[in-house]
Amino acid sequence: MTGEAITAMVPRIGARAACAAAGVPRASWYRRHRASPAPARRAPVPHRDRAQPRALAAGERQAILDALHSPRFADLAPAETWAILLDEGVYPGSQSTFYRLLRAAGETRERRRQAVHPAAVKPELVATAPNQVWSWDITRLHGPAKWTYYYLYVILDIHSRYVTGWMLAARESAALAEKLIAATCAKQGISRGQLTIHTDRGSSMTSRPVAFLLADLGVTQSRSRPHVSNDNPYSEAQFKTLKYRPGFPSRFGSVEAARAHCQGFLAWYNHEHRHSGIGLHTPSDLHHGHAPAVRRKRAATLSAAYIAHPERFVTRPPEPPEIPVSSWINPPQHTEGHHPVKPAKRCLIEVDSFRDRCAPPNRSAHDPGRAPSLHLWWR
Repeated sequence: MTGEAITAMVPRIGARAACAAAGVPRASWYRRHRASPAPARRAPVPHRDRAQPRALAAGERQAILDALHSPRFADLAPAETWAILLDEGVYPGSQSTFYRLLRAAGETRERRRQAVHPAAVKPELVATAPNQVWSWDITRLHGPAKWTYYYLYVILDIHSRYVTGWMLAARESAALAEKLIAATCAKQGISRGQLTIHTDRGSSMTSRPVAFLLADLGVTQSRSRPHVSNDNPYSEAQFKTLKYRPGFPSRFGSVEAARAHCQGFLAWYNHEHRHSGIGLHTPSDLHHGHAPAVRRKRAATLSAAYIAHPERFVTRPPEPPEIPVSSWINPPQHTEGHHPVKPAKRCLIEVDSFRDRCAPPNRSAHDPGRAPSLHLWWR
C-alpha cells in the first residue's frame, strides 16, 4: 500500500519528497521498484535543442524584431529601444533577448562603412651570398641628461652579419640616412639590381630622399609590416648584442664618448665576435670569403684530436659547425612535399651503440641487468 502511494505521488512531487512523506528510504523504494534489465537511457539532447520553459514564443520573438525594424527604432540602439518601450509600459523581453534575436538574424554588425586596410604582405627575403640583402635600422642611446639621446645608424648584411656601414648622430634625419646609404653602397661596390635593403617603417626609412636615392642606385627597398616587430630580426639582434655587452654604460657623457664606444664595439663585432648564426665565424671572415679556409683549419685540428684520442668521441668524428647556405627574413612555411632551404636536422641517436662499447668486459649486451634501450630524437 505504501509503495502504491509513493508511486502515485512521484510524478507530482518527485521521489525524494514522496519517500520522505511516507517515511520510506529512497534506496529501499528504488530497490523494490527497480526494473530488470534497466531500461535503455534516452540519447542526450544538446542544451540548445532542449525545450526551454522560459523561452519566448515564435510570435513574441517576431514582435520584438518587428519593433526593432520599425522606422521609429531602426536608428536606435537595442538598449535605448528597450528603455523607450519600458517607459511606455511595454515589456516584450530583456535587453539580452533583444541582442540575442538580432545576433541570430545577423544584424549586430557595424552598419556604417568602415575603412578596410589591405592585408600587409609578409616580406620574404633570402640571401645566399654577401651584399645581396642588407638590413638597416636606427637605435637610440641615452645621453648625459634625461630626454637626451644619440642616434646610431647601422647597416647590416644579413648573410654575413657584417656591419657594412654605421653612423652616430645627435638627431634622426632622412638626409643623414641618405648620405650613409650612398657612402656604404659606394664602399661595397654595389651595382644596379644587386641589392635589396630591408627596413622597418620609421620616418627616416620611409622618407622621400631615401626612396629616391635607392631608386637612383637601383636598390630594391623592402619594409616590415606595420606593428610587426620581428620582420627586422637581424638589426634588432645586433642592437641587443650592443646593449647587453659588458661595459655598455647606462648613459653617455657626450656624443664623442658614444661614438668611441660604438667604434670599438663594431670593430669587435666584425672582426672578433664568433657569431652562432654563421657557424661561429666572424662576420668579416664570411663577408670577405675567408670562412671556408677557417673551417678547413678547424676540421684539421679536430681530426688531429680524433686521431690522438678516438675513444673520446663515441658517436662519430668531430666536425666544425657548418657555414650557412642561406639567410632568410621570414622563410616560407613549408607544406607537405616542400622543404625549406635549411631543413631541420633530424637523426635518431642509438645510445646502445656506445653503451656496448663502454660496458665493462664482464657484462654482455644481453645481460638481464642491463638498462633498457634508449632512443633519443634530436631536432
